[in-house]
Amino acid sequence: MLALQGDFREHIAVLRSLGADAVPVKRPEELSNVAGLVIPGGESSVIDKLSRISGLAEPLTAAIAGGLPVYGTCAGLIMLADTVLDSIVGQQTFGGFDIAVRRNAFGSQLDSFETDLDIPVLGDPLVHAVFIRAPIVEAVGAAVNVLATLEDGRIVAVEQSNLLGTSFHPEMTGETRFHEYFLRKVRSA
Repeated sequence: MLALQGDFREHIAVLRSLGADAVPVKRPEELSNVAGLVIPGGESSVIDKLSRISGLAEPLTAAIAGGLPVYGTCAGLIMLADTVLDSIVGQQTFGGFDIAVRRNAFGSQLDSFETDLDIPVLGDPLVHAVFIRAPIVEAVGAAVNVLATLEDGRIVAVEQSNLLGTSFHPEMTGETRFHEYFLRKVRSA
């Protein structure tokens, strides 16, 4: 669990409730002790800056390229994107996901919303999704599998090889199926 900023505590609680040995990762040497990593929601520009200050940016980028299973929610999804359409000057990502995202695509915190999504890979029932200053995936490469869209077709969940990403926060609603799906990816890696 990348624990530099954001709602990492909530993700750790969900992962531990599912029997995973979830630990916070704040330093490069801790990265070698994990079989998978969740990058939480928060502020992508702050996660970027803190990852560079802590020395985690380069080893994490290499680990992702090397096949480390990583699940990014909200800002975590932005940090996995190869292209950020409206990044701030100098903002970097870990990359690896052949997607283009737009930060805060729905507006400010006041424009946050909840909706139910049909996500076939997770089965029934619908997934209750919470969007808080959420990004949207505006373009996907050929290797990217779209897992969920809003009714208007905007992409909000994607998967590519070792990477999984959602624009929303399943850790905030008691929804565990995305974390379970991710843990299966970790076990099979």
